[in-house]
Amino acid sequence: MAVSEADLEIMAAELGAALQRRGWLLATAESCTGGWLAQVVTSVAGSSAWFDRGFVTYSNAAKQDMLGVPTTVLAEFGAVSEETVRAMVAGALDKSNARVAVAISGIAGPGGGTPEKPVGTVCFAWALSGQACVSVTRKFVGDRRQIRAAAVGFALRQLQSLVP
Repeated sequence: MAVSEADLEIMAAELGAALQRRGWLLATAESCTGGWLAQVVTSVAGSSAWFDRGFVTYSNAAKQDMLGVPTTVLAEFGAVSEETVRAMVAGALDKSNARVAVAISGIAGPGGGTPEKPVGTVCFAWALSGQACVSVTRKFVGDRRQIRAAAVGFALRQLQSLVP
């Protein structure tokens, strides 16, 4: 299912309203989406009331430097793994003022896929401070833009369920 820019902005606005009602801040940690989630969130007027910061950690070095992802996790599981996004979301909470965070890492293509992790594989993690994080891996189809848009949409939908 294709996700439009308008759909993403509507989801972000709904999420923002829920976060603002609770007085919670959001942080994002993104790899394959390259800051698209943060861009959609900040396209909502007044988002400074509920969006703290976004980390774009495209390289492994950035994941380590900015979010404290352990070298051993990256070496053993790779950048596209639930282990890595769990470490990313923990780092985003630790290095921000946010109460809720999301992390995304995947293979948007057109190259870079393997039989074990084909193009379209995207790992996500969500966490509320003081609670265990939740992670999941999804496979999306389409071109690079469609995969990235689907990942942003999925992240927003899951955040909405965390912040009802």
